[in-house]
Amino acid sequence: MKKTRIVLATALLLAACGTADNPSTPAPGGSGGALTPVKLQLQWFYQSQFAGYIAAVDQGFYSEQGLDVQLLEGAVDIVPQTVLAQGKADYAVAWVPKALASREQGANITDVGQIFARSGTYQVAWKDSGITSPSNFKGKKIGNWGFGNEYEIFAALSKAGLDPAKDVTLLQQNFDMNGLLSGDIDAAEAMTYNEYAQVLEAKDPTTGKLYSPDDLNVVSYEDEGVGMLQDAIWADQDKLSDPAYCGEAIAFVKASIQGWVFCRDNPEKCRDMVIAKGSKLGATHQLWQMNEINRLIWPAANGVGVIDTAAWDRTVGIAQGTKNLDGKTVLTKPADPEAWTNDIVNEALKQLGSSVDVKGAGFEPQTVTLTEGGA
Repeated sequence: MKKTRIVLATALLLAACGTADNPSTPAPGGSGGALTPVKLQLQWFYQSQFAGYIAAVDQGFYSEQGLDVQLLEGAVDIVPQTVLAQGKADYAVAWVPKALASREQGANITDVGQIFARSGTYQVAWKDSGITSPSNFKGKKIGNWGFGNEYEIFAALSKAGLDPAKDVTLLQQNFDMNGLLSGDIDAAEAMTYNEYAQVLEAKDPTTGKLYSPDDLNVVSYEDEGVGMLQDAIWADQDKLSDPAYCGEAIAFVKASIQGWVFCRDNPEKCRDMVIAKGSKLGATHQLWQMNEINRLIWPAANGVGVIDTAAWDRTVGIAQGTKNLDGKTVLTKPADPEAWTNDIVNEALKQLGSSVDVKGAGFEPQTVTLTEGGA
């Protein structure tokens, strides 16, 4: 029955959207070549995490698709999927478990492009801490940011057979690494592309030199098998039945993919675009971030943005089965089939054709040398 529902939903969506084989599909943009205004809500401040969208604006990929895209900067108190559900944005970038939690609470949103294929969440500890896996968290002070960023930590604790209420001390962590650097936290939450670099940009007071990876132990939640899908493009589910919006969604995802391909092939240029956008983070930090973001996207075996069913099911399973300190789970029931679709991204990839390398099989990350403070 579930498979039948998915097939039926797919057929209805494609009928509403139209495809490259259906030339009657409304194209974005009004009469006389006017561009269609579109708002994309980001989930954080301008940084290389969103470089593909910034590049798509800067390089004219959106305008080539008939779109005039305005990027809405995020902040601590901005929930992108809520902004989308309230109609204040046309699309949003959000982590899958956070968006699914909002969806369960009534936000009719759909994942139409899974840009990040891998989790970028670490737990970072000093080399002499003895922390090399979640099982070593027992009796330690474990930092987390909250705001829905802690789900992988709870999943790792559960997999290791640890009770988060009894076996560890969970500490609220600021969005920095000061707690680890000061010794107040034994293992700090970090993104590969941001907070981890902050430690490597700090000086060891005993040597006067920058810390190196050799000074640290890193627990990767992706490697531990509890990584959850993160940055995705979310659309308004109700509006996808409107041929104009659905055609616009294809055009938006298509141009966004072009932006990410550009940043894979031109990381320094994208770093410069991000800085020009007003990011307060330094040049070497942003290049490190661009490099690490590319590692989360590329290679993309099925094409960038295509949702991997196994990764989706793992994310949903963790969200539904892992309890927090209050004994509650992120989701109380399985995500329904309409929570995601590959129809939009597959059509976008089809339209791009072989002229754009959307898989990046030959991608090789750069070696980025960090400087003090990321300057």
